[in-house]
Amino acid sequence: MSKKFRSTTILGIIHNDVAAIGGDGQVSLGNTVMKHNSMKIRKLMNGQVLCGFAGSAADSFTLLGRFEEKLEQYNGNVSRSVVELAKDWRTDKYLRRLEAMLAVVSKDKTFVVSGTGDVIEPDDNIVAIGSGGMFALAAAKMLKKYSNLSAKEIVEEALKTAADICIYTNSNINVEVIEG
Repeated sequence: MSKKFRSTTILGIIHNDVAAIGGDGQVSLGNTVMKHNSMKIRKLMNGQVLCGFAGSAADSFTLLGRFEEKLEQYNGNVSRSVVELAKDWRTDKYLRRLEAMLAVVSKDKTFVVSGTGDVIEPDDNIVAIGSGGMFALAAAKMLKKYSNLSAKEIVEEALKTAADICIYTNSNINVEVIEG
């Protein structure tokens, strides 16, 4: 039986005209923590687009590179870039085998590009992927609704909540922000 790498909780949000995305640092192989401080978020387009990835590391970097190419090809148009990436994902035999997901946040849009090549734009501008993604998502929804925290603080606190619940998530959190 082969062991699976499990790594990542990524959470992104747009709140009060500020976009933020964060990720934990843990990478696990089976029931063993292999790394504590992995960086799973990136700034693209001179810091105007933030991206987090989950899944196989090599596949994630391949997908991230393809997304960055699309951003350049479509002059930073995030909506068009994620749709074109998803089209490629669905039609390219090599890409279809990638085991990865992307969370994308710009100053005014949030997207998840799923492992099946689907593009999801959530109604509430909160995106979450990875092992602890749904824990972080639930916490972020409540923090956005019932607190006065900033976008960055919501991401940090929601990821800490996920780290308290999900064994594949730790509290070594990295957050990037785009001010409105």
